[in-house]
Amino acid sequence: MTKILNGSELVAYIKERQARQVRGLRQAWNVFPKLVIVKSNHTSPVIDTYVRLKQRYGADILIETVIETYAEDEMPDATRRLNEDETVHGIIVQLPLDNPEKTDEIVNLVSPEKDVDGLASGTKFDSATATAINWLLAGYGVDLRGKRITIVGSGRLVGAPLAHMWKSSGLNVTVLTRKDDDIAGTLKTSDVVVTATGVPRLITSAMLKMDAVVVDAGTASEGGVIVGDIDDDVRMREDLTITPEKGGVGPLTVAALFDNVITAARRTVEE
Repeated sequence: MTKILNGSELVAYIKERQARQVRGLRQAWNVFPKLVIVKSNHTSPVIDTYVRLKQRYGADILIETVIETYAEDEMPDATRRLNEDETVHGIIVQLPLDNPEKTDEIVNLVSPEKDVDGLASGTKFDSATATAINWLLAGYGVDLRGKRITIVGSGRLVGAPLAHMWKSSGLNVTVLTRKDDDIAGTLKTSDVVVTATGVPRLITSAMLKMDAVVVDAGTASEGGVIVGDIDDDVRMREDLTITPEKGGVGPLTVAALFDNVITAARRTVEE
């Protein structure tokens, strides 16, 4: 029988713990954690939905979450201003940008102490998505030690930081991109597969070994609907441990982001 890695089921416990931490900061230190999301004024409806979910999550645990919308040539000045604002503990630049070539320039302007997405050069935080995948697997008792792990995709949001995190822990990790010639051959020998390419239905059932653990962290928009990297035939199998179509990594990524905001706020009173 298929085992589902449901991130939504784990979030409630994390959120309860975070709410207690925020209350403690407010009551003991008079610190009111605050996150600012900097986004382009041309974001898609799908991205806008993600941003609203973050804002709603923040409200649930009493973290003020502000959305500031700019043309991309205005973002550098806005980011510098937010870096200097002592009431702001976390800053994220909502990706993707209209002009992807500006991503490094703008993201790297975020102060390492406030880079709660864990994407800027010199950041003080782990990637929120990489942390979420770790939480998800640990929460369902998936032991990565001694396993053959393959990450498909080497992007800055998921693949690259997750590979760095796991390799630093001594795990056996292979990183592929969608352009590699023998994705299927590598996946056939992989015990754990994490895919994050944004290429719909890239990973098919025939590519996966029996009893594999599969984490689909890919996102793409098709007709306004978010789809992952996993083909529909994968979900027909009963031997896999796999994330659901919705509610897998995403909810825990938001939780990990706010964990970093709480840490950033706490550090201001520990300095």
